[in-house]
Amino acid sequence: METRTNTHRPPYAPTETTDLYPESDGKPMADTDLHLYWIKRIQDMIETHFSQNPEAYISGNIMMYDIEGPMRTAVSPDILVAFGLGQKFRRTYKVWEEGKPPDFVMEFSSKRTYRNDLDEKMAHYARMEIPEYVLYDPDRRFLPSPLMGFRLVEGTYVEIAPDADGGIRSEILGLNFHLTEDGLAIYDPRAQKWLQTRAEQEAARAEQEAARAEQEAAARQKAEAEVERLQAEIARLKAQM
Repeated sequence: METRTNTHRPPYAPTETTDLYPESDGKPMADTDLHLYWIKRIQDMIETHFSQNPEAYISGNIMMYDIEGPMRTAVSPDILVAFGLGQKFRRTYKVWEEGKPPDFVMEFSSKRTYRNDLDEKMAHYARMEIPEYVLYDPDRRFLPSPLMGFRLVEGTYVEIAPDADGGIRSEILGLNFHLTEDGLAIYDPRAQKWLQTRAEQEAARAEQEAARAEQEAAARQKAEAEVERLQAEIARLKAQM
């Protein structure tokens, strides 16, 4: 039997010395199904939003190393966004290889993680000079506020004040994060629309196409009925001559 090889595999950024820079910390990606759902959903929406930007790299739960060598420290953000890097797959994120830290990181806090998210992890991201840091507590039980945003100012994170609608503005992403009755939503003020996942976008597009086809069919039927009426009227007039 002929064996075919996949010649269209996505490129990977080079990764060496995996013993020094492991690709996993052995910890679960999320504490509960609820956390996993929101991590995947928000990452999907951000990826879909920036899908036409070839320089935008969006990832989650990837090991990130700050400095080269045995003194390096590692952290694994739930979601990270970095601009200017390209959308190739990476096994780890090494700041010295990429030339910059991420521009935006997000954590989904839980009973197990919220203290670290507000303390050591926040300090770590500040040392890495990551411009924006957003926290979301899907359980709405552990953070001081279920949705919190921070912006780096002179090496220190300063909390982002909610806007008039209670949203948290990410200047880096150009998007607003909002708490809703159902959870968390993201609004694009430039396009004046709420972000959707890829599946939601495709479903909405299919619905629009179906509605358009239905409208076109109705217009065609109306036109055909009008043609038939005119033909009947012409035939009637001819019969009276």
